[in-house]
Amino acid sequence: MAELNPASVPLSLYIHMPWCVRKCPYCDFNSHAVPDGELSLDLEQEYLRALVEDFKTEVDFAQGREIHSVFIGGGTPSLISAQGYTWLFDQLKALLPFEHNCEITLEANPGTVEHDPFAGYLAAGINRLSIGVQSFNTEHLQKLGRIHSNHDAISAIQHAAEAGFQRINVDLMHGLPEQSLEQALLDLKLAVESGATHVSWYQLTIEPNTVFFRTQPLLPNDEVLEAIQEQGEAYLKAQGFINYEVSAWRKERPSAHNLNYWQFGDYLAIGAGAHGKVTRPDGVYRFQKTRQPKDYLAKVPAEHLQFKRIEAEDMPFEFMMNALRLNKGVDAHLYTARTGLALDTVLPVVNSLRQRHLMVADETRLSCTPQGHMFLNSILEEFL
Repeated sequence: MAELNPASVPLSLYIHMPWCVRKCPYCDFNSHAVPDGELSLDLEQEYLRALVEDFKTEVDFAQGREIHSVFIGGGTPSLISAQGYTWLFDQLKALLPFEHNCEITLEANPGTVEHDPFAGYLAAGINRLSIGVQSFNTEHLQKLGRIHSNHDAISAIQHAAEAGFQRINVDLMHGLPEQSLEQALLDLKLAVESGATHVSWYQLTIEPNTVFFRTQPLLPNDEVLEAIQEQGEAYLKAQGFINYEVSAWRKERPSAHNLNYWQFGDYLAIGAGAHGKVTRPDGVYRFQKTRQPKDYLAKVPAEHLQFKRIEAEDMPFEFMMNALRLNKGVDAHLYTARTGLALDTVLPVVNSLRQRHLMVADETRLSCTPQGHMFLNSILEEFL
């Protein structure tokens, strides 16, 4: 493995806010219902202080780089006040500069009980919202355990735009319990007409350790799922959206933060259960933080658990698992630049996939064909 140059790898920051008003039955993320049904100011301030102490332990990982993008996920990050984020960003920037025009994304739920007025978040420095709508159908929202209504969802998107947000992603799921083709397409239509500039549109999957896994809901059959996918994609394209990643559609520029993930960039990670990735001259490392909020707060600063180097034999799968999600893939030279491995080491597999028309026959790029994207999981297995 050749020596790596961390300075050439963009560095992002992921911040995890672990609390929700209520845990959804399909969710396997590290999220926890807020104590006593409300996030107290004392707990908010304690957690924000812990994030800063956590960040101090990661400053050296930057190795001279500034923060390229920030993504605040959860949980429900919009349970934290705009004032809290203003304070947090001031503290973080004093430790490590953010790039000029750094993209800062906040995940927000539509329920008005879960966020300050959107203008406050914009004033705090957040310049991109990702609103967790999931569906505009009242019946489906109830089955998904969401606490917002159809009206809340539409109102949240419109209010975000009125507050001045020019970049608004809407998270939508399809293949919901007993969902029809018409209902799935209506969800997309309402997202677009409400003002979404970016749509993350993905099929519901039943994950272990969720309520839905223990009590399986009745899901649409394969024929309906295929029709939803085909007609939904056609609708988004007709509305001027570009599908640049498996489940990401944009009318504006791509998400800088997610692009950095998919291009095998680096990201610091602070907060309960947060996962990070950093490049050092001798290799690429992954780490995570304690999952339970009470355990995280009990260990300030947080430990870098499972700080582990990615072994050379695992690197092809790790890289391709991200890069091949992009519809146009990545420049071929990025493989060596981000892994330290010669491209020649994976060319036998790549060339085999090209011959089968599953990867594009272009020596300057690593990307799947449209047919290849339909069998992405099988393609990735060939890099194991």
